[in-house]
Amino acid sequence: MATILYVDDEPAIGLILQDTLERMGHTAIGAANVPEALGALARSDIDLIISDFRMPGLSGLEFLELLREDGRDIPLIILTGYATVEHAVTAIKAGAADYITKPLQPEQLEHAVASALELSRLKRENEALRREVMEIRAERSIVAKSASMRNVLQTVSTAAPTRATVLLQGESGTGKELFARAIHDQSDRRERAFVKLNCAAIPEGLVESALFGHEKGAFTGAIKRVEGAFERANRGTLLLDEITEMRPDLQSKLLRVLQEQEFERVGGSDTITVDVRVVATTNRDIAFAVERGEFRRDLYYRISVIPVQIPALRDRPEDIPLLAHTFAQRSAAELSREITAIEPDAIALLQRYDWPGNVRELQHAVERAVILTSGPVLSAASFDLIRAALTGYRTPLAGLTANATGDPDALVLKTLNIDEAEAALVARALQTTGGNRTKAAQLLGVSDRTLRNKLSRQRAEDRR
Repeated sequence: MATILYVDDEPAIGLILQDTLERMGHTAIGAANVPEALGALARSDIDLIISDFRMPGLSGLEFLELLREDGRDIPLIILTGYATVEHAVTAIKAGAADYITKPLQPEQLEHAVASALELSRLKRENEALRREVMEIRAERSIVAKSASMRNVLQTVSTAAPTRATVLLQGESGTGKELFARAIHDQSDRRERAFVKLNCAAIPEGLVESALFGHEKGAFTGAIKRVEGAFERANRGTLLLDEITEMRPDLQSKLLRVLQEQEFERVGGSDTITVDVRVVATTNRDIAFAVERGEFRRDLYYRISVIPVQIPALRDRPEDIPLLAHTFAQRSAAELSREITAIEPDAIALLQRYDWPGNVRELQHAVERAVILTSGPVLSAASFDLIRAALTGYRTPLAGLTANATGDPDALVLKTLNIDEAEAALVARALQTTGGNRTKAAQLLGVSDRTLRNKLSRQRAEDRR
């Protein structure tokens, strides 16, 4: 049965509680005030608390608030001799499991205790089921079968329910953000915000404001107060992507926030307290950066409570077939196409390649193959750029071949003019992707913005 802590300064009430709870088969532990109750909590695993509303020192509601602040999710029944509707509403709104009045009736107490314990059991069961669903979701989004990746997933699952800071290390394209999201989804913060901040992508002068926010008038252009990433991630998770790119002076401020969970906005003097779980990532050798004095040693120790090294794709070739099939199905679904298979020689080709861009590069290669292949099966020929890279020769686009090949999809250039050749390549990419500029830019190996500029320039030349 359950271990129940009762807190009441009246000895007579304590005797009734002790007797009733033991007759129900529970273990009863008594305390006369909140400090004694906290001592009992430190010594024993408590399943339920029954606390008087009014006691010398801290009240029952203040005790409940202390429990919530300490992260103890223990159901608490309020007991009072001053029964009013206002008291009852206040207690329930504060998070009490139930509210019973004196003089104490054993039947009423038994019913309240049984209901609170059953509700607690259902909550634990529901939490376990949700955690299991999140783990399954993480395994589906992180496609892997290799032993090294299974070890990483196990570490992530173990670390997720804790408050510990996690440092995800790995090369670009290994999926560090996916693992950060998995940590958040499997934690008790999953219903709160998951905030991402790329320390390398934000202009150096704006990183502090992005982290901590700023007050109106703090600098030129600060026309209103803005909350930073830490405030937006309060009670949730903050992902600090590429943390090794952070300025040294901001590293010291970040260390203070991690240790004290408080900071001031840029241009402000009010101290803001938050409860944020931080996950950091880096694609650099952070220990080497520490030795070179580029990253604070104390901050390194603080963010790497649980370090996780995500292996490069070239170190786990057994994951490539599963990843390639997954990406092929996703790309085919987006294009309303059907891909039924990837030929063994194509898989063997992909497993021989070094993948300097890791999983992200593989995803783009498969997406490109799906777009350029007319049939339902991807062959080694579908991955011409990978094959060219392995033989030491690259072509900018698969369609740029000699007409002698007999390939009906070949792009024949009737000019050596670079501008005209570029226009032909852009036109073919747009035709292949059905006018999708984002996918066309990926095929051409340029950014969306670069492709837009090229199209604008071509239209301007056509009008002349």
